[in-house]
Amino acid sequence: IVFTSGTTGQPKGAVFGGRQLAFITQVDTGGTWAGQAGAAQLAGTSFAHLGPMTKLPGNLMRGACTVLVDRWRPGDALALIERYAMAGVGGIPTQVALMLRHPSFDERDLSSVRAIVMGGGPSTPSLVREARRRFGAAVSVRYSCTEAGIGVGTAFDAPPEDAEVSVGRPHTGVTLTIRADDGTVLPPGAEGEVCLASPATMRGYWRDPDATAAAMTADGAVRTGDVGHLDAHGRLVLAGRRRDRYVRGGYNVHPLEVEAVLATHPAVADVAVVARPDDVMGEVGVAVVVAGA
Repeated sequence: IVFTSGTTGQPKGAVFGGRQLAFITQVDTGGTWAGQAGAAQLAGTSFAHLGPMTKLPGNLMRGACTVLVDRWRPGDALALIERYAMAGVGGIPTQVALMLRHPSFDERDLSSVRAIVMGGGPSTPSLVREARRRFGAAVSVRYSCTEAGIGVGTAFDAPPEDAEVSVGRPHTGVTLTIRADDGTVLPPGAEGEVCLASPATMRGYWRDPDATAAAMTADGAVRTGDVGHLDAHGRLVLAGRRRDRYVRGGYNVHPLEVEAVLATHPAVADVAVVARPDDVMGEVGVAVVVAGA
């Protein structure tokens, strides 16, 4: 049982059985993460998170070492990557950004790193490019949600653009659809709610059938609460959360799209856009910016 706040903020227990975990292990971690038996991997989040829980079986099957920390710190993470000569580095984009900005980064021997996986939050094109250049490794951007178990991602050998402009294509065995509010499947290019279905999909929320029904489509796909579209190459391009969307002068605006543009400015280290009421436009966006170096 993995507890998640989902789209409401109220924690609910997503139930996964052996079938779901076996599928996730096979597709997401089994024999592909570090590329060699016995390799070490750092658990970047706590066991309360879906990631370590689903990667642990695959690591055990391959005889890999899972390195645990009581609290993740960028300097400690870099030291552990060097100490154990880790081939794979994974984490949310914030963790990768913090490692890149840590003063000890250039002092560490990170030549063992061959693959970087980022997921659990939006990755800016500039962060993807910097991670690829400074680690000297291939980068894969992943997207899913707790309820879905597994979702989409960019391939390590895909054109670099894939990880910079999208979150990739469905993993093997995953069905990705974009749907209207009434559940109708939309064509490529049309924006709607991202829905995921696979053998990894949760059984349901623990003792909460009403919440389970609300989270699923009639044909068993998970409603992620995220908005996006499929581009001409079949890649998923995210626009943001449905609940974060605001209406400015009659037009829907997704903060993530505004943030992506602002983040390209060299003086911006990080940015978040929120809405506030406006007498003329109804709502307008307000950007909270962390200045860069």
